[in-house]
Amino acid sequence: MLPIALDAMGGDHAPDAIVAGAREAAEVHGIGVILVGRSAELGDTGELEVIEASEVIAMDADPAASVRRMKDSSLVRAAEAVRDGRASAMFSAGNTGATMASALLRMGRIKGVSRPAIATPIPTPEGDPTILLDAGANAECQPDWLVQFASMGAVYARKRYAVAEPRIGLLSIGEEDSKGNDLVKETHALLRDLDWDGLGARFVGNVEGRDVMSPDIDVIVTDGFTGNVVLKTLEGGIKGIIAALLGAFGSTPEAAQAADTLMPTLEPLYRRFDAESIGSAMLLGVRGVCLIGHGSSSSAAIVNGLRQGAELVSSGLVEGLTEAVAES
Repeated sequence: MLPIALDAMGGDHAPDAIVAGAREAAEVHGIGVILVGRSAELGDTGELEVIEASEVIAMDADPAASVRRMKDSSLVRAAEAVRDGRASAMFSAGNTGATMASALLRMGRIKGVSRPAIATPIPTPEGDPTILLDAGANAECQPDWLVQFASMGAVYARKRYAVAEPRIGLLSIGEEDSKGNDLVKETHALLRDLDWDGLGARFVGNVEGRDVMSPDIDVIVTDGFTGNVVLKTLEGGIKGIIAALLGAFGSTPEAAQAADTLMPTLEPLYRRFDAESIGSAMLLGVRGVCLIGHGSSSSAAIVNGLRQGAELVSSGLVEGLTEAVAES
């Protein structure tokens, strides 16, 4: 497999955490990585190849304007590495909008895709993650876009997690068909009438926020504004619960003693729900694997994001999406 082009300049902890994660992914897990950025600022990169890029798109920069103006930025060069067949995927923990714009302008959109969407795996207590999309690419959506998100999400679940018949849910404020705003109601009608047998999936109807981490749903579809709020709410809620538990465990000597007994059992659960254990989300709908990491990604998150990227490339997901969109 071709290496993954990693934006070494993107993220709150770049370039140190990015380079450290890249080296661990390559040296420990055998994942091919090409760093993209200012080589003079990267420190010890070990045996990793570096694509020189003189410009850096800031986290708060205007995405589209920056990508068009800063043609020698690390993000643009990473996307070009995929376009030119030098890399199998691109990955950045930097400016999310600019990452998407770079992928769209340099890698291109799959023919027939109306709008790309960010697909984020949400961990569940058991089984495979639930795929949430759109998680932030499109703040405002049309019903037919959400239908396409659903079909792409079904391909993702089947290719990435080997789900034989993905169960698709539409996020709303109630399970009844009549619940939701105009976007949800119109989308529900379209999804209800879709030929799901041809897609090898099943529409289960409306689902609520409490179902996002349920093992009973494989794909949850919503607009990017709502999806991003759900994602950040879950992230903050999980962090708050973990902090409260750790505080309770240290509150008394008896609690600390009990914690010593419980920790070996709780630690795997903590790792399961830690956002850094997944590390990256994928932009579905572009002609290549484009991975988006959290702005605060640590080296561990970079390692896990690269591992997920390698699995997505190997799964043939982009080819599957291209076929599914063409057929629909």
